[in-house]
Amino acid sequence: MFQQTAPKTTLASALNIFELVYHSIVRSVRKSHGNALMSIVMNMLQSIVFVMAFYVMFSVLDLRGAALRGDFMIYIMSGVFLFMTHTKTMGAVVGAEGPSSPMMKHAPMNTIIAIMSAALGTLYIQVLSLFAILFIYHVAFTPFVIDQPMATFGMILVAWFTGLAIGTVFLALKPWFPTFVQIANTVYSRANMIASGKMFVANTLPPFMLAMFDWNPLFHAIDQARGFAFINYVPRNSSVTYPIVLGIVLLMIGLMGEFYTRKHASLSWSARR
Repeated sequence: MFQQTAPKTTLASALNIFELVYHSIVRSVRKSHGNALMSIVMNMLQSIVFVMAFYVMFSVLDLRGAALRGDFMIYIMSGVFLFMTHTKTMGAVVGAEGPSSPMMKHAPMNTIIAIMSAALGTLYIQVLSLFAILFIYHVAFTPFVIDQPMATFGMILVAWFTGLAIGTVFLALKPWFPTFVQIANTVYSRANMIASGKMFVANTLPPFMLAMFDWNPLFHAIDQARGFAFINYVPRNSSVTYPIVLGIVLLMIGLMGEFYTRKHASLSWSARR
């Protein structure tokens, strides 16, 4: 009655983990709204508001000439979608269940499953919103062509992966420095409004400005995504390799830090907060 039945085979263990991840993803998707459909609709509306805000800003400031030759809305969406995927994934991972969470009292649950479910739940909502908005724009407004759609979608996955990696580092630090992590997460998210490069083309930047942005993995992902989306744009000042390598390094650091934190975390740490 009080004993947990452990899986006997590797396949059974894998299926058990997949089941836990699935239920955790459903729980994370329904966090923002009791109705999963409304959660997706709210995310779509947020993306549409972002796109329209940048469209109005570019039109009022007469900056459309600085954009790429091609569909102007795709130029804006290529920046907004990657920015939102990166930022929302990082925020979801930072806000995932920690080692001292009551959810961890359930034996099969652990922090790795919490991180995976938060990241995959965000990716699910963002990708579904992306395809829905692009479908509506293609059918209701004007047909468009993505030059290399699979490679462009790959850059969305790179933006998601780097957001997961940075969020894991913040999550490992969160029990030790909760105030610092909260401030750093907010500052990084706000700084990416400019530092992500979604409002300008990297090839047009002078060297002294390029040095201010090329540290950011999201800057490289957005610029490369536009290179794959537009046939007449070849990115020269960004790389596909850099965000992937940086993401792997940060993810390994974050997982090592999370493993160490999991062994030492205590409920008494947050008792005075």
